[in-house]
Amino acid sequence: MSKIAVFFGTGYEEIEALTVVDILRRAGETVEMVSVTDEKSVTSSHNVTVEMDKTLAAVDFDSVDVLVLPGGMPGTKNLEACEALMAQVDEFVAKGKIVAAICAAPSILGHRGHLKGKKACSYPSMESHLEGAEVLQEAAVTDGNIITGRGMGAAIAFGLAILEKLQGKDAADKMADTVVYQR
Repeated sequence: MSKIAVFFGTGYEEIEALTVVDILRRAGETVEMVSVTDEKSVTSSHNVTVEMDKTLAAVDFDSVDVLVLPGGMPGTKNLEACEALMAQVDEFVAKGKIVAAICAAPSILGHRGHLKGKKACSYPSMESHLEGAEVLQEAAVTDGNIITGRGMGAAIAFGLAILEKLQGKDAADKMADTVVYQR
């Protein structure tokens, strides 16, 4: 099984973040919820506070296989402002490791030049930030080691896209059936 780190900045979109955590944990993956603040409790854009597994400083990135960046505002801006996390995003992309971002968060990958020549999606108002990408209006898009999702309503599709990348289409289809989701 893989180890996935889902990053939470103040103002994250709770459905995008927690749906991914839920789907991947149901599938037997090791998922850590990580605060990019010094506090283990992080409050969402809709004032829902969740206790994280750890803070960024405690993450052993050498043991992590997938980075997940949920959207939300100002959560996306808070993730992008975290220089230590951005250094890891750059390193993961350079090494061909999986980086997944949904809603506004794919803009981070666009700003950093990681979407050039790739297919990607994001929240409609953020599409102009997908610099160099072929922008698609699909719920979730996988192109190589980059997985992007469109928004809150696409959170299950996004989580299943990550699962499919890790365990294959059959595992993702089985999970879709388990959670009563039509792919």
